[in-house]
Amino acid sequence: MSEALVTGGGGFLGRAVVDLLLQRGDRVRSFSRGMYPELAALGVEQQRGDLADPDAVREACRGCEIVFHVGAKAGLWGRFEDFYKANVTGTRNVIAACRAAGISRLVYTSSPSVVFNGADMENANESEPYPTHFNSAYPATKAEAERMVLEANDQGLATVALRPHLIWGPRDTHLVPGILERGRAGKIKRLGNTPKRVDFTYITNAADAHLLAADRLSPNSPIAGRAYFITNGEPVVLWDFINRLLEVAGIPPVRACVSPRVAYTAGWVAESVWRTLKLGGEPPMTRFLAEELATSHWFNIDAARRDLGYNPRVSMEEGLQRLKEWLGRG
Repeated sequence: MSEALVTGGGGFLGRAVVDLLLQRGDRVRSFSRGMYPELAALGVEQQRGDLADPDAVREACRGCEIVFHVGAKAGLWGRFEDFYKANVTGTRNVIAACRAAGISRLVYTSSPSVVFNGADMENANESEPYPTHFNSAYPATKAEAERMVLEANDQGLATVALRPHLIWGPRDTHLVPGILERGRAGKIKRLGNTPKRVDFTYITNAADAHLLAADRLSPNSPIAGRAYFITNGEPVVLWDFINRLLEVAGIPPVRACVSPRVAYTAGWVAESVWRTLKLGGEPPMTRFLAEELATSHWFNIDAARRDLGYNPRVSMEEGLQRLKEWLGRG
C-alpha cells in the first residue's frame, strides 16, 4: 500500500486513476481547484488549490510516496498565459514539491499533441521530434512541461511521461459531450473525403497505463526519463468513428463536407475575430482543430507494451457498448 497524490483527481482521467488506486488498496489524496463530493464519498482526502501556487502544491505532496500529475488546462482556445500558468508553472511546482517532500516517483500525463506538426502521423513512435511551431497554446505548453519532467529525471526523482491520445468513455466531460452536442445541433462537417485514421484511448486503458508505469518506475529503471504513446492500438477511420458515437446517442450521421483548406482558413478567421473582439468561449473552428480533423494521427505503442506491460483491456467496440449503456441507450 502506498500514499499517492493525484493532481486533477476530480477530472475525467484523474478520477479513473483514483478509482484504480483505491481498488488495489492504495491511500489516495487529490489536489484540485474544486471539491468533489463523489471523491469524499470514496474516502479520498482532498486538498483544494491552484497548481500555480507553490505552497499549495508543496502541502499537497507532503507525506506522499508517488505523484500522478494529471491536472492541466486543456482546450482549443484561451489566453496563452492561462495555459502557461497551469501547465508549465504548475508542473515546475510539482517537480519542486516532489523534491522537497523526498518523493521518488512522478508519473506525468502528457499528450501526443506535443509532437503534432499539422501533417499526417502514421504509426509514429517516440522518436518523433517536438515541432518548432505550435498553432495552439495547449500543445505548446504541454510540450514545454513534458520536456521539464523528463529532464528532471535523476537518482532522487524518477519521472516518466505518458501520452494518451483522445481519451473517451463514460463520465467524459469534454470529447464525447462536445461531439454529441455539435451533432445534435447539426454543426459538424467532414473535412475532406480522404479517409484518415486516428487513434483513441478508452478511459480504463489510459488509467491502466498510469498504474503500470508507476509500478515500473524507479531511479535507473528502463522507463525513467522516457515518454510513451498510449492508445487503444486500434486506429479507426475518424469520421466513421464519429458517426458511430453519434449513432450510439441516436443522432443522425455527419454527411456535409468541407475542404480542409476552407476549414483551416475559417479557423484562422475565427481566431482573429475572437482575439480582436475578446469574445468568450471557444471559436467554432481553430487552425489546430482543422489540422487534427483533416490528418491521420495514430501511434505505435510497441514501446508501452514492451516496457510498461501495457495491453489495452477494453476494445473500441466494447467501449462503445459501455458508452451506450452509460448514456441510457444500452
